[in-house]
Amino acid sequence: MYNVPADFINEAKVWETLEQNKNPEPAKIKEVLAKAAEMKGLNLADVAVLTSISDPEMLAELFNTANTVKETIYGKRLVLFAPLYISNLCANECLYCAFRATNKAIDRHALSQEHIAREVEVLINQGHKRVLLVAGESYPKKGFDYVLESIRTIYSVKSEHGEIRRVNINVAPLTVDEFKLAKAEGIGTYQIFQETYHRETYKKVHVGGKKRDYNWRVWALHRAMEAGIDDVGIGVLFGLFDYRFEIMAMMQHIFELEDKFGVGPHTISVPRMEPATNSDIASHPPFPVSDIDFRKIVAILRLAVPYTGIIMSTRETAKMRRDTFALGVSQISAGSKTNPGGYEEEDEVSSQFSLGDHRPLDEVIRDVASMGYIPSFCTACYRLGRTGQDFMDLAKPGDIRLHCGPNGLSSFKEYLQNYASPETREIGDQLIRETIAGLTGVAKQRAEKLVKRVEAGRDDVYC
Repeated sequence: MYNVPADFINEAKVWETLEQNKNPEPAKIKEVLAKAAEMKGLNLADVAVLTSISDPEMLAELFNTANTVKETIYGKRLVLFAPLYISNLCANECLYCAFRATNKAIDRHALSQEHIAREVEVLINQGHKRVLLVAGESYPKKGFDYVLESIRTIYSVKSEHGEIRRVNINVAPLTVDEFKLAKAEGIGTYQIFQETYHRETYKKVHVGGKKRDYNWRVWALHRAMEAGIDDVGIGVLFGLFDYRFEIMAMMQHIFELEDKFGVGPHTISVPRMEPATNSDIASHPPFPVSDIDFRKIVAILRLAVPYTGIIMSTRETAKMRRDTFALGVSQISAGSKTNPGGYEEEDEVSSQFSLGDHRPLDEVIRDVASMGYIPSFCTACYRLGRTGQDFMDLAKPGDIRLHCGPNGLSSFKEYLQNYASPETREIGDQLIRETIAGLTGVAKQRAEKLVKRVEAGRDDVYC
């Protein structure tokens, strides 16, 4: 079943819907935005209408609506994580990626378990609690067991105040049995990007290796969810093809998962193409996405799938990341390195792509807090089983905020107390006081209780 033509990605339907909804009247746009404000999601035609917006006044309304929805659901929280590249070995030939098999311009590494532990120790001592394990589609002699062993290593590393409490993974498509093994190791989200849903473009940019198989890749999330992994993450690499098509096709993928499994993706990532060593296409995207269109992409996705997390990586500049917080982004990486061993020693030549935001974690947190956002390291939902449908059952009526708000504040306080610079601690403590003062009822009681427990020396407190 899971390596046959993926009929749920219907290219003809995408083009037909875009054509039917091009050049919408302002009244139609306002109608769709009013629907979006109800936070029940949008259909394919609605999304097509929003992709057609070009008028500055209508763009402003789109952005304002996205901001309202984001603030209503997530409040001022921003979840932080770091990618952990354990290997840049790869058997694929993806023209946009520095890790492609024939690229001789980078050094190849597959970190030993001892080296992985040292990398994790660096991240923990910075204050990180979540990592995204990343590996190319080729492993050392142990094969996929290398990934499983690496997950165990990450969870095993402890320091005075910290440990990694959630390991998400971004690795090549797996079989159902392999997904079950990954789930047994306690992973959080399984993340995979189709890169482009446009079949012809997919074939042009994936010219060798297993990744050439479009269907095997697009069915990967079905296999993950069949294996019991109910938190999955999707995304495309914007710049490979027309962003309007990509958003629409990704929505078809989301609708398919909701139809088959009752819940869609937990996260959507929105990477834009960035230069990569020895890759011409990475430096000259076939369909470059402007900054204004990139903001539009984030806003549309927030309205189309309101309860799904949107991830912004350090590919983008600090300014762009700031601009998109208000449009729908709810998770960001910080202090990132995209080469194996990069946290222990600098080696930008072996990175997967160029970064736009090189700031260390403490500086990012200080900036985020200065904007009034709560940097959250909370992992409570995953450890208490509030995932998949259970998470959505709490999120849609708004009840999840009674957990996420207080937990985000206590995890932020834990960071400030154990890792922050004095300047960041001062700004953060003031923000926590102001935030708690603005809460009411159960949320306020829980927040005050949890923060006081952290102040008294307790780590890892949550509800």
